[in-house]
Amino acid sequence: MTPTLFGRIQTRWFVLLVIGIPWTVFLMGFAALAGSSYGSLLLGGLMVLGVVGLLGTVWEFAYHGLQQLRWEKDWPALFGFLTIINEGLVLALVMVLLDRPLGPLGWFHFVTTWLWMWVWVNGPMRVVAPRWRYRGGRLF
Repeated sequence: MTPTLFGRIQTRWFVLLVIGIPWTVFLMGFAALAGSSYGSLLLGGLMVLGVVGLLGTVWEFAYHGLQQLRWEKDWPALFGFLTIINEGLVLALVMVLLDRPLGPLGWFHFVTTWLWMWVWVNGPMRVVAPRWRYRGGRLF
């Protein structure tokens, strides 16, 4: 399967909602046991998810342009995995500009959420939604 641009955008938002939000709720609840306010932690975590979603939509257009330079118009899973680096750096910059820099918990949240999402898309999603693979990654 070669994902289409809009298929990748749909998949990114779907997985962000289905994997990202529950993981954020769990992780921030666990972090609140250390004494911080659960509400403020959850709000911060959801803000990071929102920024990741918006930036990810922009990234998909950039990735699409780069993929058009390749013969098969796609790239290996390893390239997709390595995008955590550029996406994380830009997220950190945006969060600093929003006056909400990522602390250790924010980085842990971003990295673990991103990894859960990547594993889901490259594994179970192909089993749970077999037609997704043949529709260019589109869900709707």
